[in-house]
Amino acid sequence: MHELSIAISIVDTVIKQAEAASANHVSEVNLDIGLYSGIEFQSLEFSLGVAAKDTILEKTAFRINRVEPVAECPSCHHLYTPDRVFSHCPECNKPGIRLIRGTELQIKSLLVEQNE
Repeated sequence: MHELSIAISIVDTVIKQAEAASANHVSEVNLDIGLYSGIEFQSLEFSLGVAAKDTILEKTAFRINRVEPVAECPSCHHLYTPDRVFSHCPECNKPGIRLIRGTELQIKSLLVEQNE
């Protein structure tokens, strides 16, 4: 289950950013995760809860934005939503795919409460 190591990395990164902002609580973390990222979303959601336990993120809401894939045909440069990783261009029917979106894993934003 590589989702646990990903969750631990996310939690560590968010804690470092919260500390840098002198925050004592993070109420929300927004993530962008591509549907073709290879991440199992339910496992990641569970793993985030495990990784955040006994940290300042224990009560944090992790919001996952599932990013739809966008591909560009390397031949005709048509942009489209592929139905699978290996597909043909719907415009020119040539094989091959260049994914522009859909494989990302990004911490998009944090909502923190600063120490007073």
